[in-house]
Amino acid sequence: MPTDRVHNFGAGPAALPLTVLERIREEWLDFAGTGRSILEISHRSPQYDEVHESARARLLRLLGAADDFDVLFMGGGARTQFSLVPMNLLEPGRKGDYLVTGRWSELALAAGEHLDGARSIWSGKAEGFVRVPQPTEYTVGSDAAYLHYTSNNTIYGTQFHEPPDGGGVALVADMSSDILSRPLDLAAHGLIYAGAQKNLGPAGLTVVIIRRDLLAAARTDVIDMMSYRALAAKRSLLNTPPVFPIYAMNLVLEELESRGGLSGAAERSRAKAELVYQAVERSAGFYVLHAHSSSRSLMNVTFRLADTALEPKFLEEAEARGLVGLKGHRSVGGVRASLYNGVARASVEALATFLDDFRRATC
Repeated sequence: MPTDRVHNFGAGPAALPLTVLERIREEWLDFAGTGRSILEISHRSPQYDEVHESARARLLRLLGAADDFDVLFMGGGARTQFSLVPMNLLEPGRKGDYLVTGRWSELALAAGEHLDGARSIWSGKAEGFVRVPQPTEYTVGSDAAYLHYTSNNTIYGTQFHEPPDGGGVALVADMSSDILSRPLDLAAHGLIYAGAQKNLGPAGLTVVIIRRDLLAAARTDVIDMMSYRALAAKRSLLNTPPVFPIYAMNLVLEELESRGGLSGAAERSRAKAELVYQAVERSAGFYVLHAHSSSRSLMNVTFRLADTALEPKFLEEAEARGLVGLKGHRSVGGVRASLYNGVARASVEALATFLDDFRRATC
Protein backbone atom coordinates (compact mmCIF):
# COMPACT_ATOMS: atom_id res chain seq x y z
CA MET A 1 0.00 0.00 0.00
CA PRO A 2 1.44 3.44 -0.90
CA THR A 3 2.56 5.27 2.21
CA ASP A 4 0.25 8.23 1.57
CA ARG A 5 -2.91 6.11 1.58
CA VAL A 6 -4.92 5.64 4.77
CA HIS A 7 -6.91 2.69 6.04
CA ASN A 8 -10.43 3.68 4.99
CA PHE A 9 -13.28 2.29 7.12
CA GLY A 10 -15.84 4.83 5.92
CA ALA A 11 -19.43 3.65 5.55
CA GLY A 12 -19.76 5.12 2.07
CA PRO A 13 -18.57 6.31 -0.30
CA ALA A 14 -16.28 3.50 0.69
CA ALA A 15 -12.89 2.03 -0.11
CA LEU A 16 -12.31 0.78 -3.63
CA PRO A 17 -9.75 -1.92 -4.49
CA LEU A 18 -6.36 -0.35 -5.13
CA THR A 19 -6.01 -2.34 -8.36
CA VAL A 20 -9.21 -0.74 -9.65
CA LEU A 21 -8.04 2.76 -8.78
CA GLU A 22 -4.75 2.11 -10.56
CA ARG A 23 -6.58 0.85 -13.66
CA ILE A 24 -8.75 3.97 -13.68
CA ARG A 25 -5.62 6.11 -13.44
CA GLU A 26 -4.04 4.27 -16.37
CA GLU A 27 -7.08 4.82 -18.59
CA TRP A 28 -8.02 8.26 -17.29
CA LEU A 29 -6.89 10.35 -20.25
CA ASP A 30 -7.25 7.77 -23.03
CA PHE A 31 -10.01 5.21 -22.63
CA ALA A 32 -9.99 2.28 -25.08
CA GLY A 33 -7.86 4.18 -27.59
CA THR A 34 -10.46 6.92 -28.04
CA GLY A 35 -8.07 9.74 -27.09
CA ARG A 36 -10.66 10.79 -24.51
CA SER A 37 -11.43 10.05 -20.89
CA ILE A 38 -14.36 7.79 -20.01
CA LEU A 39 -15.84 11.03 -18.63
CA GLU A 40 -15.91 12.48 -22.13
CA ILE A 41 -17.27 9.76 -24.39
CA SER A 42 -20.85 9.35 -25.55
CA HIS A 43 -23.08 6.80 -23.89
CA ARG A 44 -24.13 5.88 -27.44
CA SER A 45 -20.57 5.07 -28.53
CA PRO A 46 -19.51 1.48 -29.23
CA GLN A 47 -16.71 1.81 -26.65
CA TYR A 48 -19.14 2.65 -23.87
CA ASP A 49 -21.72 0.13 -25.05
CA GLU A 50 -19.14 -2.61 -24.56
CA VAL A 51 -18.60 -1.43 -20.97
CA HIS A 52 -22.36 -1.22 -20.35
CA GLU A 53 -23.08 -4.74 -21.56
CA SER A 54 -20.00 -6.16 -19.87
CA ALA A 55 -21.10 -4.73 -16.51
CA ARG A 56 -24.61 -6.18 -16.88
CA ALA A 57 -23.28 -9.61 -17.87
CA ARG A 58 -20.62 -9.72 -15.14
CA LEU A 59 -23.08 -8.80 -12.44
CA LEU A 60 -25.55 -11.50 -13.46
CA ARG A 61 -22.73 -14.03 -13.83
CA LEU A 62 -21.38 -13.31 -10.36
CA LEU A 63 -24.87 -13.69 -8.90
CA GLY A 64 -25.38 -16.96 -10.74
CA ALA A 65 -28.43 -15.55 -12.49
CA ALA A 66 -30.17 -17.30 -15.34
CA ASP A 67 -32.01 -15.54 -18.15
CA ASP A 68 -34.99 -14.86 -15.89
CA PHE A 69 -33.40 -11.72 -14.38
CA ASP A 70 -32.66 -8.31 -15.85
CA VAL A 71 -30.36 -5.52 -14.63
CA LEU A 72 -31.19 -1.82 -14.58
CA PHE A 73 -28.67 0.98 -14.06
CA MET A 74 -30.23 4.03 -12.43
CA GLY A 75 -29.37 7.17 -10.47
CA GLY A 76 -30.97 8.52 -7.33
CA GLY A 77 -29.55 6.11 -4.77
CA ALA A 78 -31.41 3.52 -2.74
CA ARG A 79 -33.68 6.21 -1.28
CA THR A 80 -35.23 6.73 -4.70
CA GLN A 81 -35.96 3.00 -4.84
CA PHE A 82 -37.87 3.30 -1.56
CA SER A 83 -40.58 5.02 -3.64
CA LEU A 84 -40.03 3.32 -6.99
CA VAL A 85 -40.58 -0.18 -5.63
CA PRO A 86 -44.19 0.42 -4.52
CA MET A 87 -44.85 2.70 -7.50
CA ASN A 88 -43.91 -0.10 -9.91
CA LEU A 89 -44.95 -3.25 -8.08
CA LEU A 90 -48.18 -2.45 -6.23
CA GLU A 91 -51.53 -2.80 -7.93
CA PRO A 92 -54.65 -1.34 -6.23
CA GLY A 93 -55.69 -3.41 -3.25
CA ARG A 94 -52.24 -4.89 -2.70
CA LYS A 95 -49.71 -4.03 0.01
CA GLY A 96 -45.97 -4.20 0.50
CA ASP A 97 -44.98 -5.80 3.81
CA TYR A 98 -41.84 -4.47 5.52
CA LEU A 99 -39.43 -5.84 8.10
CA VAL A 100 -38.11 -2.77 9.92
CA THR A 101 -34.60 -3.46 11.17
CA GLY A 102 -33.04 0.02 11.13
CA ARG A 103 -33.10 3.54 9.82
CA TRP A 104 -33.04 2.66 6.12
CA SER A 105 -35.94 0.22 6.32
CA GLU A 106 -37.84 2.83 8.36
CA LEU A 107 -37.39 5.26 5.47
CA ALA A 108 -38.39 2.62 2.92
CA LEU A 109 -41.55 1.94 4.92
CA ALA A 110 -42.33 5.66 5.17
CA ALA A 111 -42.01 6.07 1.40
CA GLY A 112 -44.39 3.18 0.86
CA GLU A 113 -46.83 4.54 3.43
CA HIS A 114 -46.79 7.89 1.64
CA LEU A 115 -48.11 6.03 -1.40
CA ASP A 116 -50.64 4.21 0.81
CA GLY A 117 -49.04 0.89 -0.05
CA ALA A 118 -46.86 -0.25 2.85
CA ARG A 119 -47.16 -1.70 6.33
CA SER A 120 -44.71 -2.91 8.94
CA ILE A 121 -45.12 -6.54 10.00
CA TRP A 122 -42.12 -6.52 12.37
CA SER A 123 -39.98 -3.79 13.92
CA GLY A 124 -36.89 -4.00 16.08
CA LYS A 125 -37.08 -0.36 17.14
CA ALA A 126 -38.25 -1.05 20.71
CA GLU A 127 -35.15 -3.19 21.27
CA GLY A 128 -32.82 -0.60 19.78
CA PHE A 129 -32.39 -2.41 16.46
CA VAL A 130 -29.98 -4.94 17.95
CA ARG A 131 -31.12 -7.89 15.84
CA VAL A 132 -33.09 -9.09 12.83
CA PRO A 133 -36.29 -11.11 13.23
CA GLN A 134 -36.80 -14.85 13.32
CA PRO A 135 -39.29 -16.30 10.79
CA THR A 136 -41.75 -17.11 13.57
CA GLU A 137 -41.98 -13.46 14.61
CA TYR A 138 -43.89 -12.09 11.61
CA THR A 139 -46.66 -13.06 9.23
CA VAL A 140 -46.87 -11.93 5.61
CA GLY A 141 -50.32 -10.62 4.73
CA SER A 142 -52.58 -12.46 2.30
CA ASP A 143 -52.83 -9.26 0.23
CA ALA A 144 -49.07 -8.67 0.13
CA ALA A 145 -47.41 -8.20 -3.25
CA TYR A 146 -43.90 -8.40 -1.78
CA LEU A 147 -41.89 -8.59 1.42
CA HIS A 148 -39.26 -5.88 1.74
CA TYR A 149 -36.16 -6.20 3.91
CA THR A 150 -32.79 -4.47 4.31
CA SER A 151 -30.18 -7.21 4.18
CA ASN A 152 -27.52 -5.33 6.14
CA ASN A 153 -27.93 -2.40 8.52
CA THR A 154 -24.96 -0.07 8.38
CA ILE A 155 -25.94 2.08 11.35
CA TYR A 156 -26.65 -0.70 13.84
CA GLY A 157 -24.32 -3.43 12.58
CA THR A 158 -26.91 -6.16 12.03
CA GLN A 159 -27.38 -8.44 9.04
CA PHE A 160 -29.68 -11.15 7.73
CA HIS A 161 -27.52 -14.25 7.37
CA GLU A 162 -30.29 -15.96 5.41
CA PRO A 163 -33.10 -14.33 3.39
CA PRO A 164 -36.35 -13.96 5.36
CA ASP A 165 -39.29 -16.21 4.60
CA GLY A 166 -41.48 -14.38 2.10
CA GLY A 167 -44.46 -16.65 2.61
CA GLY A 168 -44.74 -17.22 -1.12
CA VAL A 169 -44.56 -13.57 -2.20
CA ALA A 170 -41.63 -11.90 -3.95
CA LEU A 171 -38.75 -10.82 -1.74
CA VAL A 172 -37.58 -7.25 -2.33
CA ALA A 173 -34.18 -6.49 -0.80
CA ASP A 174 -32.19 -3.34 -0.23
CA MET A 175 -28.68 -4.81 -0.47
CA SER A 176 -26.80 -1.53 -0.75
CA SER A 177 -24.24 -2.44 1.90
CA ASP A 178 -23.60 -6.16 1.45
CA ILE A 179 -24.30 -7.05 -2.18
CA LEU A 180 -21.55 -9.24 -3.67
CA SER A 181 -20.01 -9.92 -0.26
CA ARG A 182 -21.26 -13.54 -0.26
CA PRO A 183 -23.20 -16.02 -2.42
CA LEU A 184 -26.85 -15.11 -2.75
CA ASP A 185 -30.02 -17.16 -3.15
CA LEU A 186 -31.15 -15.06 -6.07
CA ALA A 187 -34.03 -17.40 -6.90
CA ALA A 188 -35.70 -16.47 -3.59
CA HIS A 189 -35.88 -12.83 -4.65
CA GLY A 190 -38.04 -10.86 -7.02
CA LEU A 191 -36.10 -7.60 -6.88
CA ILE A 192 -32.82 -6.43 -5.37
CA TYR A 193 -31.55 -2.88 -5.39
CA ALA A 194 -28.27 -1.42 -4.22
CA GLY A 195 -26.52 1.92 -4.19
CA ALA A 196 -23.06 1.33 -5.63
CA GLN A 197 -21.00 3.35 -3.20
CA LYS A 198 -20.24 0.62 -0.67
CA ASN A 199 -19.46 -2.67 -2.43
CA LEU A 200 -19.96 -2.03 -6.15
CA GLY A 201 -18.13 1.16 -7.07
CA PRO A 202 -18.32 4.92 -6.70
CA ALA A 203 -21.39 6.94 -5.77
CA GLY A 204 -23.87 7.96 -8.46
CA LEU A 205 -25.10 4.54 -9.59
CA THR A 206 -27.93 2.38 -8.30
CA VAL A 207 -28.30 -1.18 -9.54
CA VAL A 208 -31.70 -2.90 -9.75
CA ILE A 209 -31.85 -6.65 -10.38
CA ILE A 210 -35.39 -7.73 -11.19
CA ARG A 211 -36.99 -11.02 -12.12
CA ARG A 212 -38.43 -10.85 -15.61
CA ASP A 213 -41.91 -12.08 -14.66
CA LEU A 214 -42.10 -9.34 -12.00
CA LEU A 215 -40.88 -6.84 -14.58
CA ALA A 216 -43.53 -7.95 -17.06
CA ALA A 217 -46.23 -7.52 -14.40
CA ALA A 218 -45.02 -4.07 -13.30
CA ARG A 219 -47.39 -1.16 -13.62
CA THR A 220 -47.63 0.63 -16.94
CA ASP A 221 -48.92 3.95 -15.59
CA VAL A 222 -45.55 5.10 -14.19
CA ILE A 223 -43.73 7.92 -15.97
CA ASP A 224 -40.81 6.71 -18.06
CA MET A 225 -37.89 7.81 -15.90
CA MET A 226 -39.42 6.05 -12.89
CA SER A 227 -40.66 2.98 -14.75
CA TYR A 228 -38.75 -0.28 -14.50
CA ARG A 229 -40.45 -1.47 -17.68
CA ALA A 230 -39.47 1.63 -19.67
CA LEU A 231 -35.87 1.51 -18.47
CA ALA A 232 -35.55 -2.21 -19.20
CA ALA A 233 -36.94 -1.73 -22.70
CA LYS A 234 -34.12 0.75 -23.41
CA ARG A 235 -31.36 -1.27 -21.62
CA SER A 236 -31.07 1.55 -19.04
CA LEU A 237 -30.24 3.96 -21.88
CA LEU A 238 -33.51 5.87 -21.80
CA ASN A 239 -31.37 8.88 -20.94
CA THR A 240 -27.65 9.30 -20.24
CA PRO A 241 -26.75 6.72 -17.61
CA PRO A 242 -24.08 7.28 -14.92
CA VAL A 243 -21.28 6.39 -17.33
CA PHE A 244 -18.25 6.67 -15.08
CA PRO A 245 -19.71 4.75 -12.10
CA ILE A 246 -20.79 1.94 -14.45
CA TYR A 247 -17.31 1.82 -15.96
CA ALA A 248 -15.73 1.73 -12.48
CA MET A 249 -18.18 -0.92 -11.31
CA ASN A 250 -17.27 -3.11 -14.28
CA LEU A 251 -13.64 -2.97 -13.14
CA VAL A 252 -14.67 -3.86 -9.57
CA LEU A 253 -16.68 -6.81 -10.88
CA GLU A 254 -13.78 -7.95 -13.05
CA GLU A 255 -11.45 -7.85 -10.05
CA LEU A 256 -13.98 -9.75 -7.94
CA GLU A 257 -14.28 -12.47 -10.57
CA SER A 258 -10.50 -12.86 -10.63
CA ARG A 259 -10.45 -13.42 -6.85
CA GLY A 260 -12.83 -16.34 -6.61
CA GLY A 261 -16.17 -14.63 -7.12
CA LEU A 262 -18.66 -14.48 -4.28
CA SER A 263 -17.28 -17.55 -2.49
CA GLY A 264 -13.90 -15.85 -2.28
CA ALA A 265 -15.53 -12.61 -1.15
CA ALA A 266 -17.41 -14.45 1.60
CA GLU A 267 -14.23 -16.05 2.94
CA ARG A 268 -12.45 -12.70 3.03
CA SER A 269 -15.43 -10.94 4.62
CA ARG A 270 -15.74 -13.49 7.40
CA ALA A 271 -12.01 -13.47 8.12
CA LYS A 272 -11.89 -9.65 8.28
CA ALA A 273 -14.94 -9.41 10.53
CA GLU A 274 -13.56 -12.08 12.89
CA LEU A 275 -10.40 -10.02 13.38
CA VAL A 276 -12.41 -7.06 14.65
CA TYR A 277 -15.01 -8.99 16.64
CA GLN A 278 -12.29 -11.01 18.37
CA ALA A 279 -10.42 -7.83 19.31
CA VAL A 280 -13.61 -6.40 20.79
CA GLU A 281 -14.48 -9.59 22.66
CA ARG A 282 -11.04 -10.04 24.21
CA SER A 283 -11.26 -6.51 25.61
CA ALA A 284 -13.31 -7.92 28.51
CA GLY A 285 -15.91 -5.17 28.34
CA PHE A 286 -13.65 -2.25 27.41
CA TYR A 287 -15.45 -2.24 24.03
CA VAL A 288 -19.16 -3.11 23.90
CA LEU A 289 -20.81 -4.45 20.73
CA HIS A 290 -24.23 -3.15 19.69
CA ALA A 291 -25.65 -6.15 17.81
CA HIS A 292 -26.75 -9.48 19.23
CA SER A 293 -24.36 -12.27 18.33
CA SER A 294 -26.91 -14.00 16.08
CA SER A 295 -27.34 -10.89 13.91
CA ARG A 296 -23.83 -9.45 13.75
CA SER A 297 -22.93 -7.89 10.44
CA LEU A 298 -19.83 -8.94 8.53
CA MET A 299 -19.84 -5.55 6.77
CA ASN A 300 -20.27 -3.03 9.61
CA VAL A 301 -18.95 -3.70 13.11
CA THR A 302 -20.58 -1.22 15.50
CA PHE A 303 -19.55 -0.76 19.12
CA ARG A 304 -19.11 1.74 21.95
CA LEU A 305 -16.39 2.19 24.48
CA ALA A 306 -17.70 1.27 27.93
CA ASP A 307 -16.42 4.65 29.05
CA THR A 308 -18.01 6.74 26.30
CA ALA A 309 -15.97 9.78 27.36
CA LEU A 310 -12.96 8.02 25.81
CA GLU A 311 -14.50 7.82 22.35
CA PRO A 312 -13.22 11.20 21.06
CA LYS A 313 -9.69 10.24 22.14
CA PHE A 314 -10.08 6.82 20.53
CA LEU A 315 -11.13 8.34 17.20
CA GLU A 316 -8.40 10.98 17.34
CA GLU A 317 -5.64 8.45 18.00
CA ALA A 318 -7.04 6.08 15.37
CA GLU A 319 -6.88 8.81 12.76
CA ALA A 320 -3.32 9.63 13.80
CA ARG A 321 -2.48 6.03 12.87
CA GLY A 322 -4.16 6.39 9.50
CA LEU A 323 -7.36 4.61 10.53
CA VAL A 324 -10.13 6.86 9.19
CA GLY A 325 -13.91 6.74 8.86
CA LEU A 326 -14.49 5.03 12.22
CA LYS A 327 -16.92 7.49 13.74
CA GLY A 328 -20.38 5.97 14.23
CA HIS A 329 -23.44 7.28 12.44
CA ARG A 330 -24.53 10.68 13.72
CA SER A 331 -27.80 9.22 15.02
CA VAL A 332 -26.16 6.72 17.39
CA GLY A 333 -22.53 7.78 17.87
CA GLY A 334 -19.93 5.28 18.98
CA VAL A 335 -17.58 3.52 16.57
CA ARG A 336 -18.29 1.83 13.26
CA ALA A 337 -15.79 -0.13 11.19
CA SER A 338 -17.07 -0.78 7.67
CA LEU A 339 -15.37 -3.81 6.13
CA TYR A 340 -16.60 -3.79 2.55
CA ASN A 341 -14.96 -5.78 -0.24
CA GLY A 342 -12.61 -2.92 -1.06
CA VAL A 343 -11.13 -2.82 2.46
CA ALA A 344 -7.87 -4.78 2.46
CA ARG A 345 -7.14 -7.37 5.14
CA ALA A 346 -3.99 -5.42 6.02
CA SER A 347 -6.18 -2.46 6.98
CA VAL A 348 -8.34 -4.65 9.21
CA GLU A 349 -5.25 -6.14 10.85
CA ALA A 350 -4.05 -2.60 11.56
CA LEU A 351 -7.41 -1.79 13.17
CA ALA A 352 -7.38 -4.93 15.33
CA THR A 353 -3.87 -4.06 16.53
CA PHE A 354 -4.98 -0.53 17.37
CA LEU A 355 -7.95 -1.82 19.37
CA ASP A 356 -5.58 -3.86 21.50
CA ASP A 357 -3.01 -1.07 21.82
CA PHE A 358 -5.53 1.61 22.80
CA ARG A 359 -7.09 -0.64 25.45
CA ARG A 360 -3.70 -1.53 26.97
CA ALA A 361 -2.56 2.08 26.98
CA THR A 362 -5.79 3.27 28.62
CA CYS A 363 -6.41 0.58 31.23
